[in-house]
Amino acid sequence: MIKSILFALLLISAAGFFLNSIIRVISYLKLGKPENRLNNIPQRILNTLKIAILQSKLLRQRYAGFLHLIIFWGFLVLSLVILESFLEGFIPNFSFRFLGKFYSVITLTQDLFGVLVFFTVLISLIRRYVGTPKRLQVDSHSKNDAVFILSLIMLVMVTMLGGNAERILLGNSHGFRPLSNIIASVIGGAGSQGAYEFFWWAHNIVVLFFLNYLPFSKHFHVLSSVPNTFLSNYNIDKKNTLKPINFEDESIQQYGAKDIEDLTWKQLLDGYTCTECGRCTEACPANTTGKLLNPKKIITQIRRRTMDKGPLAVNGVTGHDALERPLVHDYISQEELWACTTCAACVEECPVMIDHVTSIVDMRRNLAMMESSFPAEVGTVFRNLENNESPWAFGPEQRNEWIEEFIEETNKEGKDLNLKKLSNEGTADNVDVVFWVGCAGAFDQRYRNVTKSFAKIMNSAGIKFGVLGSEEKCNGDTARRLGNEFLAQQFIMQNVETFNRYNIRKVVTACPHCLHSLKNEYGKFGAELEVMHHSQYISKLISEGKIKTEKKTEGKFTYHDSCYLGRYNNVYEEPRKLISSVTGLDIIEMGRSKDKGFCCGAGGGRMFMEETEGKRVNIERTEEAIKTGAETVATACPFCMTMLSDGMKAKESEMKVRDIAEIIAGSL
Repeated sequence: MIKSILFALLLISAAGFFLNSIIRVISYLKLGKPENRLNNIPQRILNTLKIAILQSKLLRQRYAGFLHLIIFWGFLVLSLVILESFLEGFIPNFSFRFLGKFYSVITLTQDLFGVLVFFTVLISLIRRYVGTPKRLQVDSHSKNDAVFILSLIMLVMVTMLGGNAERILLGNSHGFRPLSNIIASVIGGAGSQGAYEFFWWAHNIVVLFFLNYLPFSKHFHVLSSVPNTFLSNYNIDKKNTLKPINFEDESIQQYGAKDIEDLTWKQLLDGYTCTECGRCTEACPANTTGKLLNPKKIITQIRRRTMDKGPLAVNGVTGHDALERPLVHDYISQEELWACTTCAACVEECPVMIDHVTSIVDMRRNLAMMESSFPAEVGTVFRNLENNESPWAFGPEQRNEWIEEFIEETNKEGKDLNLKKLSNEGTADNVDVVFWVGCAGAFDQRYRNVTKSFAKIMNSAGIKFGVLGSEEKCNGDTARRLGNEFLAQQFIMQNVETFNRYNIRKVVTACPHCLHSLKNEYGKFGAELEVMHHSQYISKLISEGKIKTEKKTEGKFTYHDSCYLGRYNNVYEEPRKLISSVTGLDIIEMGRSKDKGFCCGAGGGRMFMEETEGKRVNIERTEEAIKTGAETVATACPFCMTMLSDGMKAKESEMKVRDIAEIIAGSL
């Protein structure tokens, strides 16, 4: 009776303290802006099962993922042990043995996982001191926190297995516990009721202490990772898209995020959920090459700011110094924010579905539109966009130059011309597809050859393709990712108007940045387009028998995955198949490829910004390409081509850089 009363007091106190902590933490989330994350419940459940329960993203790193999988599943399996132990506090000698033979299955599973978790935790503790991966070499506070949590988990296992062994020795055990039997035989003797009670109390106290410690620890993700996965927009919204700002809403006084109130509650929940595993940082091209940016720090600083400001804001405290220290500048520097290439490697690697890039762009929006605080080169890009409708200092009329060159070359070859200027046609109804050239495809002298190569492929296939020429404007991606949403939307709306005027529905482009904007983001502005990348379109032409690659290309190729084509749009195989169809050889893959591919360094507006800190990202990638021993690196993006070409010049390498379209056009 006394045991039951004491345990009831312990359980009620612990549950009350835990509930109060959770209510407190949730109250801070209310400081964030509202956002609907309860649409498409079936898909959210599927995401949770696949990513949170089956740990699919954690297993991208097999060794570390396997260790975590054992601990995670160990807790799921052992939850019945905890429940059984709690009920025993009120019902003497309680167990689930009334389940019959099924109880033996339960006890066997619990026994196995108890030992597995013990040794897994032991290995994890050793990894914190011996052979520690760079991503886990953190500050002493984080390290101590991790060690403390792992020690608590080990104590949970030790007290559980110790209690099982004593119960066996006392003759009160039920079910099948082979490993606990071994432990009992090692202990020997007739068993001790006092020892069993010690293990029982210790087990429950450690479990309840562990639970109440989590809200004060970086291991809060134990509680928040499953909800955060459920509330992510993975497979619900289009991948890596940005939310528009309604500039007609006069109630909006702050554009972008300066402090936590300017982020959504889900972005604040991301802060709580960060496991500090460092996978995002390890994958980040900026951090890898010595820049200040650390994606993990961005998210943990959001959490830190939330925990610093939350108690004051929720309790109505005014005049406190902490209230005057905003997230941007005081917790996160603008140098960190401008270093991001928006490659989304951090998002791809995060096992708990944190979206680093959206938060970074939101903070860039504050810098660009509210503070006009950006590098000088960014100011030049904005002026070029305003004056020339592209990030480059070329007039709109020069978008027609490649068209004139292509027409002249086609006429000289005596071939039929299937190119149609929509300004002459008046509609896109009479063309098979509209070729969106993009700023680089029209202005960059090197990439003009890619533009004409793709036009040649379509012309040879008998495809009637339309072009907009000088009516085409920048798609808005550069301005958007640099935080100037207002300027980006100006271009988006003008382009949408053009699409609607000509009734354009089918579009093909050689630029992944254009592809992503037109395909995934323009729908929110009134243009529903069917958009394909030129590698996809060429594959379609080959499969339909409209073109044949008859001339074989000699030499070994490696392929560089564009972030905006690969991670943003899941196009990995088409470019590789096209290269293999021409060479007859398999691609020599770089060490980091496909969804683990390494950025060229040009995304997020970095194409137009200087790198003054650390190693140049394009040099890092160029060196990786050269190490393959291939003679040519194939690309499928104008920015990637420029960055890798510059890298080859800097390394004085004879390795060629060629676009997919050039390779295929040369084989016709």
